[in-house]
Amino acid sequence: MNDGLLSRFRSCSAKSDGGHHDVYWRMEMATQTRLEHSELALLTPAQMGEADHAAEAAGVRTVDMMEAAGGAVAVAIGVRWPMRPIVVLCGPGNNGGDGFVVARHLDAAGWPVTVALLGAREKLSGDAAHAASLWKGDVASFTPDCLDGAGVIVDAIFGAGLSGPLAGQAVIMVDGMKSRRIPICAVDVPSGLDGASGLVRDDAAPADLTVTFFRKKPGHLLYPGRGLCGDIVVANIGTPLTVLDAIAPTTWENGPGLWLEGYPWPQPESYKYKRGEVLVLGGEAITGASRMTTLAASRAGAGMVTLAAPEAVWSIYATSLINAIVHSFAGASGWQALLADKRRNVIAIGPGAGVGAPTRAYVVAALATKRATVLDADALTSFAEAPVNLFSAIDGPCVMTPHAGEFMRLFQVEGDKLARTRAAAKQSGAVVLLKGPDTVIAAPDGRAIINANAPAQLATGGTGDVLTGFIAALLAQGMAPFEAAAAGVWLHGAAAAAFGLGLVAQDLPDALPRVLQTLRAQVND
Repeated sequence: MNDGLLSRFRSCSAKSDGGHHDVYWRMEMATQTRLEHSELALLTPAQMGEADHAAEAAGVRTVDMMEAAGGAVAVAIGVRWPMRPIVVLCGPGNNGGDGFVVARHLDAAGWPVTVALLGAREKLSGDAAHAASLWKGDVASFTPDCLDGAGVIVDAIFGAGLSGPLAGQAVIMVDGMKSRRIPICAVDVPSGLDGASGLVRDDAAPADLTVTFFRKKPGHLLYPGRGLCGDIVVANIGTPLTVLDAIAPTTWENGPGLWLEGYPWPQPESYKYKRGEVLVLGGEAITGASRMTTLAASRAGAGMVTLAAPEAVWSIYATSLINAIVHSFAGASGWQALLADKRRNVIAIGPGAGVGAPTRAYVVAALATKRATVLDADALTSFAEAPVNLFSAIDGPCVMTPHAGEFMRLFQVEGDKLARTRAAAKQSGAVVLLKGPDTVIAAPDGRAIINANAPAQLATGGTGDVLTGFIAALLAQGMAPFEAAAAGVWLHGAAAAAFGLGLVAQDLPDALPRVLQTLRAQVND
């Protein structure tokens, strides 16, 4: 560690009380806080290996990247925790090599350091062997006893590329880490976590802090992995940005950097029909769901919103909606008449629509117009017995927004959440948005986005109906389906976070303007 970095590190170690997680992003070793498109890219462990090889080909020594990685972890630890005894658990590969660098930097900064190695020191090779040779202290036995008295544990046993389940001494050590409840800093990912899928291979100890390098991995954002990583710091270790050109990532973390440049802000010359009109199908038995969709579409910027109300309940809709046009209709012919107005460039069907043949007919008729369509809830479940009938009807822009149960009724696909959503998008020809705390949005061409800003208070009835309205409004204003789905999901989460605890679904549209005003200010800056 150079003298300047060592000085800053000692200062962090002395001052930190561990209370402000966002301070990590102010570290000079971390990535820049202003997110550009490439900074939202997610790399699988295999792609990260390609990045390392490309960096080496560009003249960056791998031993220097390991040194930078270990130094970044040491700085992150110093920012997070005051000085205390620390145990660094090193594995037999490059993750363990990073651990030896961490140990050396912490020792140089005055921390009491214990190092334990899984396997024999003489069996290390390459950069890991070099990093171990620079550690002049003792190496303890790799047993849970070495954790006694520790104030922090550094998990550098295995990185994100672990190819199989934990075994032997690694399992025993992970059990020891979990039982002692000592704060843990994971290097790259908690050992036992698959960085590509977020799935756990047998077992893993949850980390309070995870330091990864160059770019996050899908496993950092997909559950259960996301719940095991704690706070995540992404450190710059000298990998050139140009390596992304060859890798051509197809997975990103959701954020305004992906879609803000093309966001449809109101323009001086706009008028209501230029900003699009959303047609929402109202239900007869459940009227609240489609009313929330309608309000959400209005708040998210649609120039006009029309709700198609079944004749029997027209008065309920007409007396409760002042922000939308309410049209009474009867059966398939009435629905076709509403679809005939081509100014209604987006159709939203599903919330409260009812499950059965009428809803199937309304969906097929809407898709036949080849206008942008958002399908949710009952519009999806109505095709559970013959999903192919739905997929074959899709011949234009379409976004499906199933939760896990609705997804399973339509798609028989295997794999982790990211793989399943990609397969569903390819099979259906629609953008598929699989909802959850780690919502995944996938396009038929294989692109995918993982959303990570959804707070827990979104887990309440009706929030999905609001999301349908947000996405429909963005489509109406000209956003492409993939980007509209991503923007809608992110705004949905941001609005929930802005409102805070006590949220109910109808609070979301009212919380949206503050989020949009903040975003617009960023654009103006």
